[in-house]
Amino acid sequence: MARVLISMPERFLDEIDEVAENENRSRSELIREALRTYMGRSRVRSTAKATANASALEELLE
Repeated sequence: MARVLISMPERFLDEIDEVAENENRSRSELIREALRTYMGRSRVRSTAKATANASALEELLE
């Protein structure tokens, strides 16, 4: 597995550590899950936007 170095405010890291501890997860596991969730939501938004654009184009072509 690759390693990535990121910077963030200490307070934010403290919050991440608190959530990870409450969920009995590692910091890395929590951050990976957060990024998977973000990327999934981003794909859904992109798909929804593409569908809306396609519908608008179809209406213009009718």
